Amino acid sequence: MKTIPLHQIHIDLGAKIVPFAGFNMPVRYSSDLEEHHTVRNNVGVFDVSHMGEFSVKGPKALDLIQKVTANDASALYDGKVQYSYLPNAEGGVVDDLLVYRIAEDDYMLVVNASNIEKDWNWIQNHNTEGVEMSNLSDDLCLLAVQGPNATATLQKLTEVDLAAMEYYTFKIGQMAGINEVIISATGYTGSGGFEIYIKNEDAGKMWNAIFEAGKEFDIKPVGLGARDTLRLEKGFCLYGNDIDDATSPLEAGLGWVTKFSKSFINSENLKLQKETGLQNKLIGFEMIDRGIPRGHYELYDADGNKLGDVTSGTQSPTLQKGVGLGYVPTAYSKPETEIFVKVRDRMLKAKVVKLPFVKN
Repeated sequence: MKTIPLHQIHIDLGAKIVPFAGFNMPVRYSSDLEEHHTVRNNVGVFDVSHMGEFSVKGPKALDLIQKVTANDASALYDGKVQYSYLPNAEGGVVDDLLVYRIAEDDYMLVVNASNIEKDWNWIQNHNTEGVEMSNLSDDLCLLAVQGPNATATLQKLTEVDLAAMEYYTFKIGQMAGINEVIISATGYTGSGGFEIYIKNEDAGKMWNAIFEAGKEFDIKPVGLGARDTLRLEKGFCLYGNDIDDATSPLEAGLGWVTKFSKSFINSENLKLQKETGLQNKLIGFEMIDRGIPRGHYELYDADGNKLGDVTSGTQSPTLQKGVGLGYVPTAYSKPETEIFVKVRDRMLKAKVVKLPFVKN
């Protein structure tokens, strides 16, 4: 198991450490519920330094990114971030990722921790033009400062006008006296905020500065437990649960980042799938009966026919009811459709709802 740069700080804060994606990670400091509400209503800090970062540079950098990702990276400009995914040749997803355009021939790709080696090898195998790639994953620390008071907290530490930054843009500037910080208006919680990329040697200084700046808002550290309930309330996919090597990105609802105006890996087959119609669809559902849906629980129709499986499920702290994601035949994907979740030996009633579960 790898450890992240601030591992000892998390131990000292009393975090429960668990193995996750090959890393020892803080899953919670107090309670998942308290940490969830901290982010939704106030401001919290996640250490997500387990994430992977690749630098992709050179005159053919964009060509390589266009080939291996489904979204149209030619639409990016300096300081713009794009959500995308790496399609595989069999119709599934290698990984979902963020693409940062730093300059014309200079990009950063941010990938999931569990897929760092897999993604690196996949992109390198398609790097036929000798694009300069470097794996920055072990050199960077990533802190996600999320919640309604994230801007007010971080603005004390930088002259960059954070309030003026649009969603999915970034600036490179000074923060907390540290130079060349990537300040990104992104996050995985749906509560607003920023993701801060710094070199490992600056991580402790940045962590302390953020907590000092956020004192007046009672800022708290937040673990992976609350991160999962926060992302699920917004209907964000988690790789390994809702999307994987075998799931269709179109059935997973990623058609909005699948741009057939260009050619990319497996684009012809995905285009054909779109034209012939999708057989299944990833839906969001809310429990009507009392019960908490969990991953791998089975989904049924009223006649007892199995429809599919829950891919992610939890008790929503905000809605105070069970919510989940899962794949069902397209005919059962319309909002208000009644479905049933098999919890142990009981069939509990639920209904399909439009995502996200928690609106802004």
